Amino acid sequence: MSNSKTFLSLTFFTTFLFFSFVNATYYQDISPSFLGFKQEKLTHIHFFLHDIVTGPKPTMIIASESPLNGKSESPLPFGSIVVLEDPLTVGPELNSELIGKAQGFYVTVSQAAVLELELVMGMTFVFTGGKYNGSTLSVLGRNEIISPIREMPIIGGTGEFRFARGFLQAKSHAVDYHKGDAHVEYNVYVFHYPSTSSSSEDFAEGSRFMKEPMFGQI
Repeated sequence: MSNSKTFLSLTFFTTFLFFSFVNATYYQDISPSFLGFKQEKLTHIHFFLHDIVTGPKPTMIIASESPLNGKSESPLPFGSIVVLEDPLTVGPELNSELIGKAQGFYVTVSQAAVLELELVMGMTFVFTGGKYNGSTLSVLGRNEIISPIREMPIIGGTGEFRFARGFLQAKSHAVDYHKGDAHVEYNVYVFHYPSTSSSSEDFAEGSRFMKEPMFGQI
């Protein structure tokens, strides 16, 4: 009987220790300083995006045509999918200073057979120059082209834009609705934690916590 009680106690203790170990290494609450982040900041970024259909090197392609193609007055009928790699410049001219590119897609989501498009856009702004070289911002939202100013959410970022959140406002600068070429002004407002020189080491420390055995911490 004594052996049975000892065995049950040992089994209970081992089970408790196992689940304590699993739960303890599954997650933990940390502060931003644990990853080397100091203070969140709000940044405004202004640039122009160029979505070019015509010419020898278009920056977008129709990856999937709509079944309504040829039956609708819309240049991109309902269900069309477009993939893009659009240049981002400081000024409204295509030959203005290049600061990055937008890579992503947009889908026509309106069934109305009209020239004014309603899109859902998913894209990443990849910055290639200046302070934000190598950093990115990701966007996902609805873009009603006919509206004077369209607003879409910033859903994340990398590099200097870690933990990014915010919104952007897009305003058409020049659009050819028949050819499809569009030059759009963007104002981006984003909260983020700028990277620090020690951030790589801090991230590594966080990874080690998830890998270290719990037994040494009991």
